[in-house]
Amino acid sequence: MGVISLAALGIATFALYGRKLAGVWRGTWVVSAVIGLYLNVFVAVVQAFGKLPALHDLAPNGTEPPFAVAQGLTLVLFVVVGVTAFRRFKPVTPS
Repeated sequence: MGVISLAALGIATFALYGRKLAGVWRGTWVVSAVIGLYLNVFVAVVQAFGKLPALHDLAPNGTEPPFAVAQGLTLVLFVVVGVTAFRRFKPVTPS
């Protein structure tokens, strides 16, 4: 997960600093930044279920329904945020 997240954030960095969000790089930056953040949050949810006693009691193996629901809600949240960000983000144009 870390390697994939770093690759996504590397693409976002290139789009922002290398291509200055010009043309299709605007959408590339938004999508890759959201993917990178989602992967980090995905791992945070896994760690929370592994280390927090209350969550660990609900899903000790990480295959139980509460874990799947938490990951599913996280995915839905990030899809909604990503689509909204993609539609609404407009880079500032220098005057």
